[in-house]
Amino acid sequence: MSARDVFHNAVKAALRKDGWTITNDPLYLRLGDDQLRIDLAAERLIAAERGHQKIAVEVKSFLAPSAVAEFHTALGQFLNYRAVLQVQQPERKLYLAVTADIYQSFFRRDLPQLSIQTYQLKLISFEPVTEVIVQWID
Repeated sequence: MSARDVFHNAVKAALRKDGWTITNDPLYLRLGDDQLRIDLAAERLIAAERGHQKIAVEVKSFLAPSAVAEFHTALGQFLNYRAVLQVQQPERKLYLAVTADIYQSFFRRDLPQLSIQTYQLKLISFEPVTEVIVQWID
């Protein structure tokens, strides 16, 4: 089993502060012989008549020397997780959580922006020290 991301608990706390209930930590999925582990799953009541919103969140720190290399890995992981979720839990939206600093310094560059648009990535920008969500990028 892979280790939790260094910001795992900060994202978990930020989601709670934003009104989400953590339902899985982690969310395990199985497809054939492969078991996948998405960092967090959460839901919240949006209105009595509208039901629950459900999300899954993969947390990435981007602390390695090459943000591009980490992005390649994160993107592949995100796309695989989303494909399995679409089959098994189509009501759940997948988000990639990154720090506000990484969003500002890396995710606004041309390559990440092209990928966000092309692959319709959903992002959560969060502040790790204050444990708050800065922005939902749909």
